[in-house]
Amino acid sequence: MTPEDRLPGPELPESGPRQQQDLDVLPYGSYYEPPEPVGGYGYDATYSGYGGARFLEQHWPTAGQTAPAYRESAGSDDPPTIELGPPVPAGELHYPYPQPEPGEAPGPLYVVGDVHGYLDELLAALHQQGLIDAEGHWSAGRSRLWFLGDFTDRGPDGIGVIDLVMQLAAEAAAAGGYCRALMGNHELLFLGAARYGDEPVQSTAGTASFLAAWRLNGGQQTDLERLETHHVSWLSRLPAIALEDGHLLLHSDTTAYLEYGDTIDDVNESVHRLLAGEGADEWWDCFRRFTKRFAFRGEAGAQAVHELLGAYGGHRVVHGHSPIPYLTGTAHAEDGAPPHIPGPYIYADELAIAMDGGVTMDGRLLVARLPLN
Repeated sequence: MTPEDRLPGPELPESGPRQQQDLDVLPYGSYYEPPEPVGGYGYDATYSGYGGARFLEQHWPTAGQTAPAYRESAGSDDPPTIELGPPVPAGELHYPYPQPEPGEAPGPLYVVGDVHGYLDELLAALHQQGLIDAEGHWSAGRSRLWFLGDFTDRGPDGIGVIDLVMQLAAEAAAAGGYCRALMGNHELLFLGAARYGDEPVQSTAGTASFLAAWRLNGGQQTDLERLETHHVSWLSRLPAIALEDGHLLLHSDTTAYLEYGDTIDDVNESVHRLLAGEGADEWWDCFRRFTKRFAFRGEAGAQAVHELLGAYGGHRVVHGHSPIPYLTGTAHAEDGAPPHIPGPYIYADELAIAMDGGVTMDGRLLVARLPLN
């Protein structure tokens, strides 16, 4: 199975292997390659495997560097604090960090691409960035961390990933920072499989079900068996879209968000209202829309980004969902080698940053500090 989302028939013309015929139409993009990390995590020599690409050899923002001021639209406030599930037992956590003073600037901002159940890779990537310690606990003080969605499916331990993110949300809050997450299309699919199972839903490709689509897209039975009420409650309340420091954070590289509201608050409220209702067909349609991809690629890509930024604010879109090897046309190397992913991929006239490093196809699980210059 490829890392592309697949459904029967023509329902998702922008998804999956059907895009292969278009992969020779490539964006003029660039990789952001961070400096050699400390601790034995090395990178292979960089190379260009597709037309128009270049590699940037720039450094992370230096201490004291601030992002420029950007226009923020209505509804750009931080989304409500997400529910954390069962409380952490008192006395088990210790935080050496002072709480922020009134008016103190927020900590640095990090984003995490699609995890898809690869818990060990996530722990290694977060530790490499200094966000967690060797025991897997928050060690980044007042830093801010956003996950871009898709915690489960394809990999071995989606519930373990969810438990870790919920744990870090509590620990970061106690340290004066925060850890938050967006809802990806696989959260919609996983929750739909748990709620509706084999109940038929109306699809333009014929009769389908959440459970069948979930299994087709890498659903792991052990995740479904370990899913508990507090997981469902937490996942169901994740926002679909957020704005941080002028970065519009999305899971999917699609303009389908515009169909759910004119502001960030409207979009999030629409998705939450849909998940709280009883309409399986409406839920399926939401999943279908947020599974579309590649809207920011090619000649019309920059215009699609501008549509989202014009509605929701910000100066750049940061997304997961579409693996970088598929965006760049390097998913299938002639020699069978795994894709080479030196870092996040910047494209669409440098208006979009792709964060899905293709961990499910032997790529990388990406964690990056914003802004990328």
